[in-house]
Amino acid sequence: MRTLRRTWRLPSARISLAVLALVGLLAVAGGALAPHDPLAQHPVDMLHGPSAAHPLGTDYLGRDVLSRLLAGTGSSIVGALEAVGAAMLLGIVPGIASVWLGRTVEWTAQRAADTLMIMPFTVFAIAVVGALGNGMHQAMLALGVLFAPLYFRVTRAAALGLKQAQYVEAAELMGASRWWILRTHVWGKILPTVAVTTAQAVGQALLVVASLTFLGLGVQPPAPTWGGMLASDLGYLAQQPWAPLIPGAAIMITVGALDILADAVRDSGTAAGDPRVPARAPSAGTAAPAPSLGTAAPAPVAIPDHVPEAEEESAEPVASPSDPAPRTGHGPSEEVEQRVTTG
Repeated sequence: MRTLRRTWRLPSARISLAVLALVGLLAVAGGALAPHDPLAQHPVDMLHGPSAAHPLGTDYLGRDVLSRLLAGTGSSIVGALEAVGAAMLLGIVPGIASVWLGRTVEWTAQRAADTLMIMPFTVFAIAVVGALGNGMHQAMLALGVLFAPLYFRVTRAAALGLKQAQYVEAAELMGASRWWILRTHVWGKILPTVAVTTAQAVGQALLVVASLTFLGLGVQPPAPTWGGMLASDLGYLAQQPWAPLIPGAAIMITVGALDILADAVRDSGTAAGDPRVPARAPSAGTAAPAPSLGTAAPAPVAIPDHVPEAEEESAEPVASPSDPAPRTGHGPSEEVEQRVTTG
């Protein structure tokens, strides 16, 4: 919660959250807010420019571009969130389990993550769609499988550092269960890292979703998507050279807001005042804190920077041979006895 509060204080985080809130509203209610039917075709109004009836113009079939843009927001955003959700489930759980469940689970999970990391996103998604059928859920499941190694690496690295912490070792020695340690001591420390990774992964997933819909995979036409609108507008650049800028700007603004939010969360987690950073000791010459009420204040002790050599010597004098014998404090009877024995 401290990281979230520090993130909210940053102006860049507020702007990005406002943009993402607007995009989320359009994703939920974009179809209801559309001024026209996004699927209605009007051949008479083909490739018209912006007007009062159509603020963003019409496409090659006479459909309202603004209505299709608003209606396509939901399918694009939901597809990216679905892919990231599958990646979190397939990456976070094995990442933590590889640290706490022994070498066999660790070796198996690492080899699976290494295998998935070398596969290209688009080619793997096309192969899965070809095998399971052309649909949004199949394509997003394939995309989530390929994003899982990202969460696996990040979660495993964070869990490895926390496993060696003294408070975790103390909890294990006291007999605490693994589930209790993970829920109490580990998950709260891993959550900021997972939040940064999620913000970046949603932006990347949105780009991949736009690429797949650009190729006609995932969502079948004439259902509106940002990638599908971009693909259809590229065929009519001679009539409307500005048309691809509309879905492209929507993709760019959303991905940029996600990246800015990820940077803000990361900066807040590493900012000064993080509870994981130990407090710096007071420097020399700093006044000691005032004692609380009811306690006696200690007497100030001045510590000089340089001690003279005369003061470093022992305070006890060394008797020379010419000096008289030191008195022992027993009175004159002892002196009489010494004279008698020496006389």
